[in-house]
Amino acid sequence: MSSQITHLDEALLAYMDAHSSPPDEVQRDLIAVTGTLGDAGRMQIGAVQGSFMTMLVRLLRPQLAVEVGTFTGYSALAVARGLPPGGRLLCCDVSVEWTAIALSYWERAGVADRIDLRIAPALETLRALPPRPEVGFAFIDADKANYIDYYEELLSRLSPQGIILVDNVLWGGGVANPERDDDTTEALRAFNAHAAGDTRSQVAMLPVGDGLTVITLR
Repeated sequence: MSSQITHLDEALLAYMDAHSSPPDEVQRDLIAVTGTLGDAGRMQIGAVQGSFMTMLVRLLRPQLAVEVGTFTGYSALAVARGLPPGGRLLCCDVSVEWTAIALSYWERAGVADRIDLRIAPALETLRALPPRPEVGFAFIDADKANYIDYYEELLSRLSPQGIILVDNVLWGGGVANPERDDDTTEALRAFNAHAAGDTRSQVAMLPVGDGLTVITLR
């Protein structure tokens, strides 16, 4: 099968940004602040991916959304803006320092009242959720070693029309490079194989950002 995916160099990425809905002032400021964090700033999702997530949430209209890995809050802001009236976003993270930035920008954006931030290991938070299919949207973007565990906890609680998004599944192309054998790359390969082979779910891996897998129940 021939590739239909154009190589995304910096010029083409800039073109995509210029032809998508632009971030607003709060989002631009959050992008700028996160950019001052050095290498850690690369953990933030891109603006186009954020817009895509807001669109999905608006279409799904979940009453409960879950995010695993919040960082400075850009993705959570994107999700919260798409929630219907009464919808809630549960954010799981372990960093007080980074999520303090998130809290201030959620307040500025007027979405803080829709977000429940839990500072604790995400698996503890997820396992404390009721064992009911009530999660309408979930986003996994945290430590790769636990991706399979996060997926399992969320899939068992996913509503029939719900969607799970999983970030960084291409890992800069590393997952397809046989010379890469570091722990993170191997963990992502293991997750990708686990999800693709799961008969309970429908899986599509998209070249969005650093690779974004979309998962629904069959």
